Amino acid sequence: MKKFFFMAGLVLLVAACSKESENMVNNAQMEVAVAPVKVHVNGFSVSQEDYPTTRAAQDVADYTGVKAVTLAFYSGSTEVYRHEQVRGALEEGETLGEFECSLPMGSYTMVVIARGQGDGDVFTLTSPTEAAYTSDHSRETFAYTQAVNITSTSAVDVSATLNRIIAKLQVFSSDGRTANATNVRMTMSAGGKSFNPTTGLATSNTGFVNTVPISTAAGVTSNSISYLFLTGDEQTMNVTIETLDGEGNTLFSKTVNNVPFKRNRVTKLTGAMYTNEAASGAFQLETAWLTDYNGNF
Repeated sequence: MKKFFFMAGLVLLVAACSKESENMVNNAQMEVAVAPVKVHVNGFSVSQEDYPTTRAAQDVADYTGVKAVTLAFYSGSTEVYRHEQVRGALEEGETLGEFECSLPMGSYTMVVIARGQGDGDVFTLTSPTEAAYTSDHSRETFAYTQAVNITSTSAVDVSATLNRIIAKLQVFSSDGRTANATNVRMTMSAGGKSFNPTTGLATSNTGFVNTVPISTAAGVTSNSISYLFLTGDEQTMNVTIETLDGEGNTLFSKTVNNVPFKRNRVTKLTGAMYTNEAASGAFQLETAWLTDYNGNF
């Protein structure tokens, strides 16, 4: 994002911000008193052992799990400013997690979302209480909201420390992948891919299906990942695990009941998925906050 020179004139300032957002309030016929606003995303406040690379607050630019950062300001339900930064596609002079703009005097809700991003991802931010991944996958997500009041033309400097608001599922195979297995499909019976940025909780509880390719070679164990939003800090649901061939046919299927999840924690399921061991094996659940769980097939 281009940095703005705030002494250039009031009308020019408003016009400059409108280049960053189609929703920026702007009336070129009126002089509107505005204040420069600088937002610095400090890093992430992380509390759990299962994310060892981010146990303490860490600068956004240094945490490679974040590929995109979105900053938006809302006046009530009206979006007045939005800008998204994408790692690897920053504008000249821009630093991931550093924003500068100008806002008219008034009261606003600031929303900052930092997230992972993959090919084909579609992420929508509608309001301080509604955001969603509307494509196939949800991603590791951090969020922060804050009231910001602009009462004069004096510069405002806001710092934001984001919290991880999503739960992570890792499905490990205890046996090596067979050559005809190409994908793992994980079906969650609850939770969702949409969330409230203010509370960090899911706004739907219908569950969803996440299908990911198997990246390991034949004969090597696999590790498949899903991210999901919960309706509370903790939530229990059933998880169905399937291996699929290249035509989408199911080679193996197992439902693990009453799997516990917690925000900002990783739930791990391990079991045989490709060989005859699956007929008598078990998925084991590993978490840092509950004792291990063993479910028989």
